[in-house]
Amino acid sequence: MNSRPASFDELDRKIVTALMENARTSFAEIGTEVGLSSTAVKRRVDRLRETDVITGFTATVRPSSLGWRTEAYVEVYCEGAAPPRRLAEVVRGYPEITAAMTVTGGADALLHVRARDVEHFEEVLERIRAEPFIRKTISVMVLSHLLPDSPEAGGAALLTPEGAADVR
Repeated sequence: MNSRPASFDELDRKIVTALMENARTSFAEIGTEVGLSSTAVKRRVDRLRETDVITGFTATVRPSSLGWRTEAYVEVYCEGAAPPRRLAEVVRGYPEITAAMTVTGGADALLHVRARDVEHFEEVLERIRAEPFIRKTISVMVLSHLLPDSPEAGGAALLTPEGAADVR
C-alpha cells in the first residue's frame, strides 16, 4: 500500500463511478465516456489501485442462487469491553457472517448473517452465543429489500451454504 496521499480529481471520480456501475466496462468505453484514451484510463485505474482508492473488483451474485435464502442482522452484546480485534477473529470463523462491524449505541457489534433457512440461522446464532465473551444477541430477520440494487441486497459471500459449517 502506498502511504502518499492520492490526488483524486473529477476524471478519477467518473472512472470510479463507471467501474462501480460495471467493473467489466472496458478502458476504451470509459475513455469515450470521460474524454480520455484507453491508455490514460488504464494509467489512472492503476494509480487508483496502487493508492488503495480501488481495492478490488468483484462479481455480485444473487444470494438465493447460492442457497442463502435467510438473512438477518444480529446485534452482539459482549461481557466487558471485547476488543474489536477479538471480535474480528471470532466472526472470521463463520462463513455465514457476510459483514461485521463495531457500532455505537447499546450493542458492541452488528453482524449481517446469511443462512440456508431459519433452522440453519438458529444453529449459527447458537454458535455465536456460545462464544465465551458474548453476553446476549438480538436478531432481526430480513423480510424484503426496499432498495433491491443495494450491495446488501445483492452481494453474496463467496462461500456457498454447502461450505458453511453444519452442526446438525
